[in-house]
Amino acid sequence: MSRIPPSRLRTAVATAVAVTLGAAGLAALPGTANAAADGLAVQYRTSASGATADQSEPWLKVRNTSAAAVPLANVKVRYYFKADSASTDYRFACSWAVKGCANITGTFGTLAHPTATADRYLEIAFTSGAGSLAPGADTGDMQLRFHRADWQTLRQSDDYSFGANQTSYADWSKVTALLSGSQVWGTAPEGNTPTDPPTDPPTDPPTGGATLFDDFNYSNSGDPAISAHGWSVRSNSGGPGVPGATWAPENVTFATTGGNSIMNMETSTAGTGASTKQTEVLTKAMKFKNGTYAARVKFNDAPKSGPDGDHLVQTFFTINDLKAPMADDYSEYDFEYLPNGGWGESSNILYTTSWETYNPDPWQAVNQHTESRQSYAGWHDLVLTIDNSTIKYYVDGQLFGTHDAAYLPERPMSINFNQWLIDLAGQTSTTPRAYDQQVDYVLHVKDQVLTPAQVTAKIGAYRSAGTTFEDTVPGV
Repeated sequence: MSRIPPSRLRTAVATAVAVTLGAAGLAALPGTANAAADGLAVQYRTSASGATADQSEPWLKVRNTSAAAVPLANVKVRYYFKADSASTDYRFACSWAVKGCANITGTFGTLAHPTATADRYLEIAFTSGAGSLAPGADTGDMQLRFHRADWQTLRQSDDYSFGANQTSYADWSKVTALLSGSQVWGTAPEGNTPTDPPTDPPTDPPTGGATLFDDFNYSNSGDPAISAHGWSVRSNSGGPGVPGATWAPENVTFATTGGNSIMNMETSTAGTGASTKQTEVLTKAMKFKNGTYAARVKFNDAPKSGPDGDHLVQTFFTINDLKAPMADDYSEYDFEYLPNGGWGESSNILYTTSWETYNPDPWQAVNQHTESRQSYAGWHDLVLTIDNSTIKYYVDGQLFGTHDAAYLPERPMSINFNQWLIDLAGQTSTTPRAYDQQVDYVLHVKDQVLTPAQVTAKIGAYRSAGTTFEDTVPGV
């Protein structure tokens, strides 16, 4: 959110309804890997048992059958199916999970050796936030689903891993599990023993699509090309941040690191509003709406000089203007990293927040957020996708948060980066200190949802071609 203090927002209480489902601890079916020796077993059920359906619903549990704890970040599970046609695209979703949907990712791959019942697979993986499984423990319900991108009816009856009669949990050998890259459970379709990493996922980005790409290859904040390319380096006063602070264009600089041009944004203070200089770079036009947004950003936990501890916000976000309090056409989508806490948090935390609207006075907010309380110091690939049904946030290729259709944008937005101080309460010293946030590139592809792998491929293609800037996104 980067313009409004985001967790005066945290007034809504999320209520979870636990669904108790039957679980049968059946013996492994013939052909199943020896779970007792190797450490994992997978149970499966479906709530969409028809031969055809609008979506497939493989609900799964992963159980640790070993005598040692198993980090879920080392576990991958594959569900195999037959695509309805060679050109059919699919979308993954997590409806509910004991471990939290934000800690579960789904990626589609293509089998090297297609069979009559499988040419694709859905690979389920876990972030570090999912934690570990103690001996004998399981993940609990993972209520997963996938559907055709065009929402046409899909056929399940010829899918290798589908079990029409599996309406309660049972061990299921037609789903495979990998632990640290080695298959330890299940039987894959013939000739397709799982490997790690996947043989796919698709990395070729879709062709066409209006695109903004900028490698930030500029000489300094006064470079005329910055304005010509549609950017503004902020100098006007106003929030967010410490009262009395200024926005300092001279603190936005450019350098070359590892062969890539890098934008550096410095925020500095000596413990007073008058001494505080913040930085922001934003597009002049609000012309970006649905599609894919991506940036490679370096967050920093510690200052480059002076004492640490300030309540700093480092960001990548999109936003439009609030025309009136609680206006229903306001939109904002944020990555915000707080290296030293703030907004009631005592240490580092990363927020992703999707905004519907707000009232600045008295404060009232309508939004949805996901957070992770850990250090994110270093370079990170940040991807935001918006289509007509969901908003998804990815960090380093892993799904970080999925937000509801209620928060989809009504109007186009600008693209922004800024670094600012919430207050001066985190560090009260008057010794000068300065913090850096760095940006490698930014990408927007209008009306196309790209996977993180496709984003990486698209950036690689630009750099291989020597392209440092492109903007074909039409104005509004």
